[in-house]
Amino acid sequence: MLGHGSGGTMMKRIIDEVFFAAYGTDELLRGDDAAVLPALEPGERLAYSTDSFVVTPHFFPGGDIGRLAICGTVNDVATSGARPLYLSCGFILEEGFPMDDLRRICQSMAEVAKEAGVKLVTGDTKVVNRGHGDGIYINTSGVGALAPGFELGGAQCRPGDAVLVSGTLGDHGITIMSCREGLSFSADIASDAAPLNHLIADVLAAAPHTRCFRDPTRGGIASTLNELASQANVDITVEEERVPVRDAVLGACEMLGYDVMQVANEGKMVCVVPAEEAEAALAAMRASRYGRDAAIIGEVSEANAERGPKVFLRTAFGSTRILDMLVGEQLPRIC
Repeated sequence: MLGHGSGGTMMKRIIDEVFFAAYGTDELLRGDDAAVLPALEPGERLAYSTDSFVVTPHFFPGGDIGRLAICGTVNDVATSGARPLYLSCGFILEEGFPMDDLRRICQSMAEVAKEAGVKLVTGDTKVVNRGHGDGIYINTSGVGALAPGFELGGAQCRPGDAVLVSGTLGDHGITIMSCREGLSFSADIASDAAPLNHLIADVLAAAPHTRCFRDPTRGGIASTLNELASQANVDITVEEERVPVRDAVLGACEMLGYDVMQVANEGKMVCVVPAEEAEAALAAMRASRYGRDAAIIGEVSEANAERGPKVFLRTAFGSTRILDMLVGEQLPRIC
């Protein structure tokens, strides 16, 4: 109801009975306007990220909008090499949104936050008029501690480096599309939404000279690799046969005319490492529950100075084509 965002007793009730009940940390339970957090170790830096989530439907195989919100921000912070610590959470709720659904979403958030080892320490709630909010939108921001010595980023990629992906592509985007359109497939397809901060930490321990991590969300791995190539002014070549894709996802893409390389993922990580550390990084990924299907899929090379950086896909037939970024919106509102 609109009163749940009014600042009065109804708002206090939803905070106490839903948000605090699900994930009330000591910092959050103080009820102040700002969370006071422990100081970092000498020399440590902060990594900070924010993201908003408007996916529809709110519940889908493999997760829900709440799980997506926590995983998305945890992963964004972790790509810098930082250890995610604290999250904020802002809810935009539509008048009439079922309280039981909100409790279910909050419980999902609490469970995945515990798995990732992060705390929700501050938040905000607004309620908008019926018909103006599509049920629920969530914004999460995250803060992490970045130890000295880590300077990860797309610009760090170098010719000769190996490109890895932590698992099968396209799972999330095809799941959302199939739920939204009421499509059914012969095999179960579920979202891959997952917190990958522990996987990233394991890769950094095994491959300390890792160049960068990037989560291939909107625009899929095609857009992600083009971003990296542009940042580092290099070419990237991907071997199509090495790219892990579930048969059901590939079949759905072929049936619907989608390029699986451009379909969104929410629990996968692209990683670029020096060639001599590629096998160690791969082993670290495969040791994680979220990296069992990890693969080395390509390599970085010098870019042609005249045409600029490009991403290429070497197909199973031996031909090579340019792998472009997604143009426009292939699957709207997938996160």
